[in-house]
Amino acid sequence: MKKKVLTVDDSRTIRNMLLVTLNNAGFETIQAEDGVEGLEVLEDCNPDVIVTDINMPRLDGFGFIEGVRRNEKYRAIPILVLTTESDAEKKNRARQAGATGWIVKPFDPTKLIDAIERVTA
Repeated sequence: MKKKVLTVDDSRTIRNMLLVTLNNAGFETIQAEDGVEGLEVLEDCNPDVIVTDINMPRLDGFGFIEGVRRNEKYRAIPILVLTTESDAEKKNRARQAGATGWIVKPFDPTKLIDAIERVTA
């Protein structure tokens, strides 16, 4: 059975790149444009892993991660942060919110797939 990945990013370009990369690697990909939509979509899709941006309108990545972690049902889902940010303080904040890992954009498709495989193994 295909593993499901929920991607949350406000950039259409990044969403398209993620869709192609993940689908080519054999994943089922569900997408959301920001944290608010991410939390709504989460209810129906029950992903194996989440890949989220930090800087988004309406609800940023930190708020989205906290929202996911508040729900007992989703506490065990690995969350990878995919962002242009490389600031140690932001990484630490994401970790405290409940992020599993951190990948800096632009992403290397192979490294992204490897990271997803690692956290869902």
